[in-house]
Amino acid sequence: MLDESLLDTPEALAGADRYGLLRGVAESGARVRTAARSATEAGIPDLVPDGRPRAVLVAGPGPVAPCVADLFGALGRGNCPVTRIPSTGVAPLPGALRWTLPGWCGPLDLVLITGPDGSDSGLAELVEQAYRRGCSVVAVTPAGSPLADAVVQARGLAVPLATTAYDDQFDVEGAPPAAPGTLWSLLVPILALADRIGLLSAPPESLAHLADRLDELAERCGPAVATYENPAKTLAAEVADALPLIWTEGVIAGAVGRHFAAELASLAGRPALAAELPEALTAHRTLLSGPLAADADPDDFFRDRVEEPAALHARIVLLREGPPGPLSATGAAHTLADERDTAVSALEPPGGTDLEIAAELLAIADFAAVYLALADIE
Repeated sequence: MLDESLLDTPEALAGADRYGLLRGVAESGARVRTAARSATEAGIPDLVPDGRPRAVLVAGPGPVAPCVADLFGALGRGNCPVTRIPSTGVAPLPGALRWTLPGWCGPLDLVLITGPDGSDSGLAELVEQAYRRGCSVVAVTPAGSPLADAVVQARGLAVPLATTAYDDQFDVEGAPPAAPGTLWSLLVPILALADRIGLLSAPPESLAHLADRLDELAERCGPAVATYENPAKTLAAEVADALPLIWTEGVIAGAVGRHFAAELASLAGRPALAAELPEALTAHRTLLSGPLAADADPDDFFRDRVEEPAALHARIVLLREGPPGPLSATGAAHTLADERDTAVSALEPPGGTDLEIAAELLAIADFAAVYLALADIE
C-alpha cells in the first residue's frame, strides 16, 4: 500500500529517506554542473578528434549503465552505433563481474566505461582487453580508484566521477546500487566527449541549460509541492496499486521508459513492464484482457479490507517526446485503453532540445520512483 498522507508531509518523507534518495535526485542539476567541470578539468575540450569511431561500446554495472547506453544512442540519433556490453558472468575475485568485448571490436572503436564504484576488477580486465585490441578507452569513475589507474595505464582517459559532500553519509548497507542523480554524473562527461568528437551536440551552454532545467524540475517535483500540482507525486499515486505498463513513443522516451521500469524495481521494489509503441499494442494487449485487466476479479463484498489488499490491475504510463504526429500510435493506444477500461497516465514535455526533453521525463520518473519507495508501507 501507498501511504498517500506521507506524500504531502515533507518532514515525514525526510524521516523515511534513510539513503538520501530525495536529495540525490533534487541535486541532479548540481551534479550536471560538477560533472561538466570535471570533464573540462580532465581535458576533454582539449582533445583533437581523429575522426568518428566506427562504434561505441558502453560497459558498467546496472542499473545506470543501460540507461547511459540507451540515452547516448538516442541523443546521437543514429550518428554512430552504440552497443551496451553486458556482464557475462562472475570473475574469479569476490564480487567482481566478467565483461567481454565482442569479437568484431578493434582499433576503430571507442569503449566507454561507467564505473560509479571503481573497484570492480572485472572492469579493469575489460580495460586490458580494450588496450590489447587497440580500442580507445574512456571511463567515468572515482579519482584514484583501481579502475581509474587501469585506464591511465592503458593510455586511456579517466574522468573523475562528480560527487557531492554528503555522498559518503548515505553509503551504508542496504543502500541502492546507484542512487538517483548518479546517472547525470556518469552521462554528462560522456556527452561532453561525444560533442567534442562530433557524435552529437552538447556544448557547454547546452549543459548549462540542462542543469537549469533540472533545477526547475526539482522545484516542481520537490517534497514541499502538494500532490495535486506535483507531476511526480501524482504519477506515484496513480501507479501505486497498479502494474505499470510503460508505453513509449520516440527513442528518448524509450530510453527513459526502460530506465523507469528498472528504477521501480531497484528503488521501490515494484514490477513494471516497458514497451515501445506501436509494438506495445500487441505485446501487452493480452495483459489488458487477462487477470490484470481493470474489470478482472471485481471487488469481492466479503473481502477483508484490512487483511486482503485489492487486486492488482494494469495501468498504462504513456511517455511521449512531444505532441503526436499523423503517424503516431498514441491514438491507437488511447483507443485500446478505452476499450479495455484501462486508466492512462501520460507525460509529455512542453518542448525544448533533446537534452531538455530527456531531463523532463527522467526527473519526473526519478522523483516518482523515490516517492513510491519512501511512501510504501507493509
